[in-house]
Amino acid sequence: MQAVTLAYGRGGLTVELPDDAAVITPVQHPAAPDVAAELRRALREPVGGPPLRERVRPGQTVAISACDGTRAQPRHLMIPAVLEELDGIVRLEDVVVLVATGTHRANTDAELRAMFGDEVVDSVRIVNHDSRAGDTHRWVGTFGDGVPVWLNEQWVDADVRLTTGFVEPHFFAGFSGGPKMVAPGLAALDTVLVLHDAKRIGDERATWGVTQGNPVHDDVRAIAAATDVTYSFDVVLNTRQEVIAAFGGDVLEMHATAIERAREVAMAPVDAPFDVVVTTGSGFPLDQNLYQSVKGMSAAAQVTKPDGLIVCAAACEDGFPDHGSYREVLTSAASPEALLELISAREQTVPDQWQVQIQARIQSAHRVVMHTDHLSDAQLAEAHLEQTADIAATVAEAVEKAGPGARVCVLPEGPQTIPYVRS
Repeated sequence: MQAVTLAYGRGGLTVELPDDAAVITPVQHPAAPDVAAELRRALREPVGGPPLRERVRPGQTVAISACDGTRAQPRHLMIPAVLEELDGIVRLEDVVVLVATGTHRANTDAELRAMFGDEVVDSVRIVNHDSRAGDTHRWVGTFGDGVPVWLNEQWVDADVRLTTGFVEPHFFAGFSGGPKMVAPGLAALDTVLVLHDAKRIGDERATWGVTQGNPVHDDVRAIAAATDVTYSFDVVLNTRQEVIAAFGGDVLEMHATAIERAREVAMAPVDAPFDVVVTTGSGFPLDQNLYQSVKGMSAAAQVTKPDGLIVCAAACEDGFPDHGSYREVLTSAASPEALLELISAREQTVPDQWQVQIQARIQSAHRVVMHTDHLSDAQLAEAHLEQTADIAATVAEAVEKAGPGARVCVLPEGPQTIPYVRS
């Protein structure tokens, strides 16, 4: 047996797995030798268009979009780098940092201080975007494939609009970062519901690593292109959440370049699917709830045989969570198959339906077992999931049942590495 350490919660989890299990991790890349210098370079030597300072004039107001607490963006490094670059041009009182929550909950003051650092929180106004607060959005038009777009009013009203984020494979939008920091990040709920409707999410091209022809990402790009992003600033991270490289410039050109680097870091081919795949929610802060942990299930599903076993380890210290409608939708039908039927029959998308749709599709095709310290067996049963206290024993049982030649795969970092079967 081999000991494999899974990214789990705040401390990790070591499990004993078969010696011949394929362990797939991100290609190891060292951090940039001077991260601060790399961030400055991205702001001063953009992939496309002029440097940041040349796009900003004295007296202008600035809105900066940043990831919320469920994302590993190094906000404490990136936001100070932007503010330093703008020093002498704009006043701090004319800057607002908008936490691009999408439909997620607001971050608390304590969380904001952990995310951005005390100095940023105490010197710059930080506002949690609220997709459900209708009076805080402005209508900007219909873009892409008929998407009605309302965006955060503080974003729309700013003279200068900067997106900051990080680029990694995304389970239905292809890749994160770039244009996603406008919509769904700063969009009203009605906009997000269309972007994430059953038809778009159900398209086979709405998956990891696919952007062109992906109906979700095509519309996300169209919205960002039509709504005047001044500058876009993204990083690619290694498994230690350190900055490997930074990219800046015009949003679409910058993002396309960053994607190619992220693809090298975070996607891995395999020759054939596996009988058992052990995956994770990528550890804290990414595995804070079951909602986010669906990404780990989805990564595993890319290389799991039909009716094979997926074991997902995610701490879920924030539960389902209980805010939003994810739990309500997930538990609204008697089985994953019934959920898919219910979703396809709905005329209008409801909040969190997209996550449930993806999860139900995975659970319809595979047996999914969770390992978590913060959700009970009964709570998981509501979500049509099983619980295991002993991952090694569950894997051993599944291997024995599958018979000779059973193949096991492990994704210790969960969706930080996206496997795919070579065509």
